[in-house]
Amino acid sequence: MTVADPAKCEEYLRRIGYYRLSAYWFPFRQLGQNSNGTFYLQDQFKPDTTFKHGTDLYAYDKGLRLIVLDAIERIEVSVRTEFALALGAIGPLAHRDQRNFIGRFSQFHPPRTQSRYQEWLYKLDEKAAHSKEEFADHFRTKYVGEFMPIWIAVELLDFSPLSIALSQLKHAEQQKISASYGGTSFRLIQSWIRSLCNVRNICAHHSRLWNKPLVNQPAIPRAGEAPDLDHLATAPDTNKRIYAALAVMRFLLKEINPRTKWADRLKDHVATFPQDAPNISLRDAGFPDDWDQLPLWN
Repeated sequence: MTVADPAKCEEYLRRIGYYRLSAYWFPFRQLGQNSNGTFYLQDQFKPDTTFKHGTDLYAYDKGLRLIVLDAIERIEVSVRTEFALALGAIGPLAHRDQRNFIGRFSQFHPPRTQSRYQEWLYKLDEKAAHSKEEFADHFRTKYVGEFMPIWIAVELLDFSPLSIALSQLKHAEQQKISASYGGTSFRLIQSWIRSLCNVRNICAHHSRLWNKPLVNQPAIPRAGEAPDLDHLATAPDTNKRIYAALAVMRFLLKEINPRTKWADRLKDHVATFPQDAPNISLRDAGFPDDWDQLPLWN
């Protein structure tokens, strides 16, 4: 690796840390091959690699995470509201009755002593009892000993427990939520929310995002099920990289806020991808050629 300015290199390493920054060097390392045919990353870099290539990629990824978090925040708030409306139509404390969720949520098997539903409700009650949020403190003071109705309690749910409860709703409530997103299949919605929850955690921990394989891949719609996303099915393993999650975010935001300029901001940022760096490309993040010309993004 060429280090043109050693003093600046040392400054970056002190400020960011070696291991966080070295995650952005992986694409620039040479590949070796074991005797059994498997590949591994060597300690040598590919020719023409510079320290600036890594820092440029780090800066690009930081900007990408901020744009992604903005979209996920809007989606999370929307899903939280739809979840509260669907259960609230049953009753203010519908979330406290396990009969309002599918059966397997309330099942448990040894050595577990509680069902997933009981664990979920316990954690929610812990937050209700100890949250420092003004609305929670006001409720505890005014309604001593009472349980929060769903439209208040839902504000205490982080994205992960929200996605868990969402996936356990009964069919009638699933259909209400699907209708709020243009009739999109609930099978897709729950898969997408689970995937975006994982993406949010990556961003929240300031981890590398741009080409990281997605642990929870978003489900790809069947042909014609969500026409703007049909292109996701044209290449194998398309949903394993961040582009698939970005496409899902765009699809949901078009339903949540059709006038949003988020797609334009994303396109502007992607245009800053360090093109001069060898051995990396947007394809590593799952972006198809001419992606920004697709109907989804326009």
